[in-house]
Amino acid sequence: MAHKKVPMEHDKKIALVAHDHKKRDLTEWAKYNRDLLAHHKVYATGTTGRVLQKELGFEITTLQSGPLGGDQQIGAKIADGKIDFLIFFWDPLEPMPHDPDVKALLRMAVVWNIPIACNRASADFMISSPLMDGEYDRLVPDYDEYRARKMTKDGSR
Repeated sequence: MAHKKVPMEHDKKIALVAHDHKKRDLTEWAKYNRDLLAHHKVYATGTTGRVLQKELGFEITTLQSGPLGGDQQIGAKIADGKIDFLIFFWDPLEPMPHDPDVKALLRMAVVWNIPIACNRASADFMISSPLMDGEYDRLVPDYDEYRARKMTKDGSR
């Protein structure tokens, strides 16, 4: 499959998401990296966004809570090219009643080649990368051929 270049500007569009048992970790990480995050456009789901805005002192675009559709809102923004990367501290030891939404969000990030950090170490590596403070051409599969395929009678392509 061919690829398209999708430019990321100097100021990135970052989505921050955390499950209940990981909100404190994400908040501590964000406070530690406040100056690096401050010049980027930051989105967050529900309570996480409100807590981060209070703790960081700059505007966070807050969406719905994850279980109320926030994960899907972030996924839609990824598909629309409005999110450059995702920091999602999820708790692998807790059951997730909205697990299908979480999987859908992670799937969108992979489909659109969005960098994902799921823990503090990966988030530290991402935020400190030299690529964070410059322009970057993200390669995304060219889905035009996929979109152009005709549907079969059973609804598949």
